[in-house]
Amino acid sequence: MGSWLQTAPGRYLLGWEQDRLDHAVADAFGFHALQLGLPELDGLRANRMPHRWVATDTLIMPEPWPTPPPRDDISTSVLPGQRVHLHTDFDALPFANASLDLVVMPHALELAGDPHLTLREVERVLVPEGRLLITGFNPASLWGLRQRGDRARQRVGLGRTQSLFLPRGGDFIGYWRLRDWLRLLGFEVEAGSFGCWRPACRSDRWLQRFAWMDPLGDRWWPVLGAVYFLNAVKRVRGMRLVGLAKRDLKRRHAAPAVVAQRRRQLDKMENR
Repeated sequence: MGSWLQTAPGRYLLGWEQDRLDHAVADAFGFHALQLGLPELDGLRANRMPHRWVATDTLIMPEPWPTPPPRDDISTSVLPGQRVHLHTDFDALPFANASLDLVVMPHALELAGDPHLTLREVERVLVPEGRLLITGFNPASLWGLRQRGDRARQRVGLGRTQSLFLPRGGDFIGYWRLRDWLRLLGFEVEAGSFGCWRPACRSDRWLQRFAWMDPLGDRWWPVLGAVYFLNAVKRVRGMRLVGLAKRDLKRRHAAPAVVAQRRRQLDKMENR
């Protein structure tokens, strides 16, 4: 995935995702934020939380980080933008239950060994009302069709010398399928969008020629974008806001006083 992001379509994709994440994380508040995978994308750079981690399944920097990690057996290092890098498995995150306020997952589910287990682990570490941001390739797009065609040609022996257009590892998860997974885990999707409608071209020159397709695709065929973005919130049943609870309690205590006062007025009228 890292080498593909250095290509022309990879840079085009990174530009769209970086802009989308910058707007989404700017309004997320709390103390602890985590990005799973894709360290080439700084998905937390517009966020102001004091503790920010980037977790990958490979150790990418040898320089140690001065602050202590979440656990003693987890190695850490520093990344550009003052981000702490964690070397850990996505299905066994080194964080306590309900300890993170924000989790960003740029293409993490597509490259995970078990995407269901990874999502359950993210649900575990998120606090109630915590925010989850996900980006992924859309299989129902021009890029997805190109990828399936390349794989079919390789299986029949017609495309052995030609590499796949998109990264090889992982399977693409459909937009509506992922929304169903999130709903089953108790997440509420607040926003969703698509991007990158240009054809599957390898050269920057041809991608620039088809730049006119982005505004048209956003208006006329939005669900056919090459990549999607989901903004979800973890909901917990049975929770009640303190402010609303206090207001309801005041109303219950005030009601008997009004009734008692009304009865005293009626008694005075009868005695007269």
